[in-house]
Amino acid sequence: MSDHCEPGSVSPVLFGVGGDWLPVTAGESGASVFRAVDATRYAKCVPASDTAGLEAERDRIAWLGGQGVPGPRVLDWYAGDAGACLVTAAVSGVPADQVGAEDLRASWGHIADAVRRLHEVPVASCPFRRGLDSVVDVARDVVARGAVNPEFLPVEQQLVPPAELLARLTGEIPRRRDQEAAGTVVCHGDLCLPNIVLDPETLEVSGFIDLGRLGAADRHADLALLLANARETWVDEERARVADAAFAERYGMPLDQERLRFYLHLDPLTWG
Repeated sequence: MSDHCEPGSVSPVLFGVGGDWLPVTAGESGASVFRAVDATRYAKCVPASDTAGLEAERDRIAWLGGQGVPGPRVLDWYAGDAGACLVTAAVSGVPADQVGAEDLRASWGHIADAVRRLHEVPVASCPFRRGLDSVVDVARDVVARGAVNPEFLPVEQQLVPPAELLARLTGEIPRRRDQEAAGTVVCHGDLCLPNIVLDPETLEVSGFIDLGRLGAADRHADLALLLANARETWVDEERARVADAAFAERYGMPLDQERLRFYLHLDPLTWG
């Protein structure tokens, strides 16, 4: 075990996972992520209170891998009184948020193809649900606990009380529920650039990572996050509009701007 893993932390050492590990991030939920020094594996560790959530993520990774969608592979699973640890094979490449505008533009068609293939996985076969009603329930809980992180909100909303932001969306829920029922797909659930790994040579998609929110939902829940996050890389709004249009054409479906806006404003209320 590497000395980089601090004694007493929820780390692979507590579960007897062999190898040397370096800490990567600590998640909002209390999860800690470690990378093997040879970069071939990742370990995600949680305290006992979060074991069920990590187990659900493990099951999503295993299921999606069986659908022919590229992503991590489950290598090991450990659970006990100390918590749980999920070990996965690393997806080789570079996260899409770490490339510049020129390379993101070159990869944009590949990303659209990969997202379309994900959304084309037969939804009837997906055992995981992330329907609008359950997402709204999560948002209500986060807002009620005062746990919304204002840094996740659009700049123009950061000084608005989260309860008011949620109330603005509530009237749309019946219409969005009907739209979801007519067009549910298998969604990533957190489809932002850091969770799309690119081959640095070909700029094709090596795989999707961070699958803890994967489930059946309205495709616009995924697309809203992806297109908004890509705006942080594009050099200006005109380039962003061109990229949005190019994505829709390659993806094969026109995008509903009002649905994109709804899901973009709902998502920040669900993290807390």
